Parts: sequence; structure tokens; C-alpha cells
Amino acid sequence: MSRSETALAIDATDEFDHQLATLERLGYPELAGVTLRTFRKKINALKPHLDDLPAPRENALPFVIVVTSEWVDAARSMPLVVARDRQGFTEFDAEELSRFRPIDSVELPEGPVYLAVDIDAGGSSLNLPPDEAAPGIERAGRSFVTIDEGVALLTHYPDMLKTMNAFSLYGSRCGDRRVPAMWTSRGAPRLGWCWAGAPHTWMGTASLAVRLPL
Repeated sequence: MSRSETALAIDATDEFDHQLATLERLGYPELAGVTLRTFRKKINALKPHLDDLPAPRENALPFVIVVTSEWVDAARSMPLVVARDRQGFTEFDAEELSRFRPIDSVELPEGPVYLAVDIDAGGSSLNLPPDEAAPGIERAGRSFVTIDEGVALLTHYPDMLKTMNAFSLYGSRCGDRRVPAMWTSRGAPRLGWCWAGAPHTWMGTASLAVRLPL
């Protein structure tokens, strides 16, 4: 059974500790330019939120620890994603990635880390262009997933592109018709883009319920 499948039923504290250990193993403290002690202190400051997590929707992941670009940008974190022994990659360079910003309706917590809660890869919006899926997500009171959050998802659940579906990241835009997206390319996790008005049978639009700050 994959981690994205078992995550739906495991203890929240155990899952939190596992995610923190993953970030340490991948070298996030060094990439962030902070000591291991500082890194652990920041991450563990999120742990009290575990007592009040809302129940996730069916087939959604309960939460992920998000390390933002304030500490580690996607150009450095995406290659740390490994699924089935294949290293993740992106077609964007660091300068281009920096132009993708949260859209107006996405309010991000301050600080370098936070929890993204009740994350849905968008299985119900397969074959809907992101522009057409977006109104339903907003009516449901949910928020669009950003690039940093998409990388966090694959960092902690690298098998989800196999067990769930590819997904667009409508929460990050750069002023044109491109929408960042995650899918499997040449057997490896890929951060690329799709057109806002283009449907794909294998791709949904990811959403989440809430972001919990430090």
C-alpha cells in the first residue's frame, strides 16, 4: 500500500514526525541556511494544530508540512522529489519560477513554514480545464494549491501521481494563460505547466481546505 493511501488512516502525530524526518533527510535545514535546531523548532511549532485538524474529504490527504520559497524555492526542492527511483525535475528555471505568485484569492500564512490541510488532487475535476474547475472549488469554500504546496505534496507523498492523478496548481500564476502543474514525464515527477483553458483526461485541479500558520 502506498504512503498516499495509508496517510488517510494513520495517526496525525506519527505522520507529522515522519514528514519532519523526511525534510531533515533531504537536507532542508542546510538548504534553508538554518541550523537543525532552528529548523526543528519552527516545524514543531506547527504541531499543536494537529489537535484541531478538520476531517479531510474522501480521498484527500489530511495535511502536509509546507516549506515555502522563503526558505527553499521550488527550483531547489523539486529535484529532491524521488518517485520509483526517478528524480523530480522542472522545466522552469529559478528566475521564471519566481514570477509565479499566489493569486489574489489565495492568502498565505506569514513565515517559512505552515500546514496545508485537507488536500485534494482534483480527481473529480479530471478532463475539466483549470478555468472551468476553478468556480466549483471556490463555491465549495476551498483554496487553490500553489507551487510550494504542490512540491510539498510530492515531497511527502511521491507516489501520489501514480495512486491519484496529475494536478494543476491554479493558486500560482504569472499573468499569462499558463497554470503550473504536476505530472509524470519520462517516468519522473515533473513540474511544468498547462493552458488554463485546456482539458486533460488525466489531470485535475488541486485544492485544499485551510492553511494553518506558525
